[in-house]
Amino acid sequence: MSFGLVTSAALCGALVGATAPSVARRFAPTPDPSAPTPAWSASGWALVGAVVFAGLAAALGPDPALPAYLLVAGSGVVLAVVDLACLRLPDPLVGAAGLGGAAGLGVAALAAGTPGRLAVALAGAALSFAGYVVLALLPGARLGFGDVKLAAALGLPLGWLGWSTLGVGLVLPHLLNGVVVLALLAARRVRRDTALPFGPALLAGAWLAVLFA
Repeated sequence: MSFGLVTSAALCGALVGATAPSVARRFAPTPDPSAPTPAWSASGWALVGAVVFAGLAAALGPDPALPAYLLVAGSGVVLAVVDLACLRLPDPLVGAAGLGGAAGLGVAALAAGTPGRLAVALAGAALSFAGYVVLALLPGARLGFGDVKLAAALGLPLGWLGWSTLGVGLVLPHLLNGVVVLALLAARRVRRDTALPFGPALLAGAWLAVLFA
């Protein structure tokens, strides 16, 4: 692990996080009053961005795939802001995460001479999409198709690291979301029928899966 690499990544992440609320406002000009968290603090999101980027740099090191993960993470920070503010995952932002990840991993595959690894990553994205479609269609499911599309975008970098990482990255969000929901219920911040964003849990679960891959 390079201290310089991690520091540089943290600074880039802080910049992305600090600008995330202003970018998010273009997609969520009117926050949803039912959303549980006011999400516009630039300083708070700067810290989140720094931690997320630094964690990825520490986990992956000078891997040719690191830029792809940082591209996905940058889009993910903005997506988290939007979803917390208005319970939406806009297609342009999800598309940016997916296309940025695919392009970055394509370059990494060429640089490393491992095209087969990219094929596994694409299979991971397809599997993530199919699995979350099934979950979204289950009776009583609270997953939206924005969550389904985000799961597919995250399945690509998770699949790049292997099937076990993909599995952890797809299961962990549900555990994290469950803990958050129980805490909010215990604090009487929400009711059982309150709509809550799932995008941040998807992003956090994928990030943790990468860190411990």
